[in-house]
Amino acid sequence: MTNEPNAPARGGSRKLRAVIMGGVASIMVFAACSISYESYFRPPQIPGATFQGVSSCEECHEQIVGEFDSATHARLMANSAHAEDMGCEACHGPGSIHIESGGELGTIHNPKTDPETCYQCHLDVKGSFNLAHAHPIGENVTCNDCHDPHKGGAIKGGGTAMMGEAETCLQCHQAQAGPFVFEHEATRDGCTVCHSPHGSPSEKLLKTSNQMLCLQCHFQTQT
Repeated sequence: MTNEPNAPARGGSRKLRAVIMGGVASIMVFAACSISYESYFRPPQIPGATFQGVSSCEECHEQIVGEFDSATHARLMANSAHAEDMGCEACHGPGSIHIESGGELGTIHNPKTDPETCYQCHLDVKGSFNLAHAHPIGENVTCNDCHDPHKGGAIKGGGTAMMGEAETCLQCHQAQAGPFVFEHEATRDGCTVCHSPHGSPSEKLLKTSNQMLCLQCHFQTQT
């Protein structure tokens, strides 16, 4: 038998829970909308400098700015008043002092010598470089050795580039260039078929350390 006097109390309890949950959800949405992009993306800082926008860079670096439309990174460009620091200055820092000094060295940030500039977006790559086996980034190797941030594809080789993807690796790994009497056919598809270029738990940057690496291609059944 239903206890009628308790029925309104149960209904009121449900309404109260709904109101509380709705309030919590509203607070979370408001907080998310109030977070500045700088909380997860912060361009390099140069004391005393302010952001000037891409057009200011173009006055001296006309060729680089002109070719940038072809770059993979150009997809990140934002054209609005509140996003003027999302162009060149997203990686190089605010450029007012650099402009006022007539381009003096040391007045603008050079990401080539600072992989942390790239890591602010490429957090997964930063994690790869912390694995047991990785390229010595920041010592003898920089991101720009393999990647071009200013024009064309982000990876120097491959696609429509004149240089093949493997040739990007062969700039340093010349012993693997051959020619060989018996060539491993996988090299025709590029080094990254077998190797993780940033870092790997396996030696020699291999994607995996057991026979499964070979079996991804050599799956023929032997009889």
